[in-house]
Amino acid sequence: MEPPHFEPIHTTLKNGQEVTVFGLVGHRDKIPPRILDVLHEMANAEILEGTTYPHEDDEIYDLEGFYNWWCSKFCAVMVAGSCTELTDDAQVVGSFYVKPNFPYGRNRHICNAGFLVSPEFRGTGAGYELGKIYLKWGPMLGYTYSMFNMVFVTNVGSVKIWDKLGFDRIGLIPKAAKLKGYDEYIDAIQFGKQF
Repeated sequence: MEPPHFEPIHTTLKNGQEVTVFGLVGHRDKIPPRILDVLHEMANAEILEGTTYPHEDDEIYDLEGFYNWWCSKFCAVMVAGSCTELTDDAQVVGSFYVKPNFPYGRNRHICNAGFLVSPEFRGTGAGYELGKIYLKWGPMLGYTYSMFNMVFVTNVGSVKIWDKLGFDRIGLIPKAAKLKGYDEYIDAIQFGKQF
């Protein structure tokens, strides 16, 4: 079966910045090398910050490991400006991946996603715009339900986005992780939404 084609989506952030989002289906050659490097660095920086992803410091990715985690199934990349092609010199604003939450036959229709927003674009609505596009593209990939396994309650921006986009709070994991900067274990919310 031929994967769906994703036309670039143009939108404007709260600060007036025009952005374009490209959807890339599991083809490494469609991701310009510098863009892949920037995403790799963003992800490892987020992991090392220690407040949004459950990875430990020694679990950062080499480039191949990052590609397999973030880009191997479906990856969306948001760049600054209005453009028709993803080029090596584009300024990365953010990204998300989509993949099966459970990789087995009977529940492959449930997907999971991860999101990154470049620090200089936080607070501009980039995460919210990526979330809206995820809700459009997830079903195009054949999924009927979205599940986020662990959104830490301290990740206020992310929690606000999923609440605003109509996700249901389907679970709470008490004391889910020991995050950097916190003395106690932090709870995590599980979010779900029917596409």
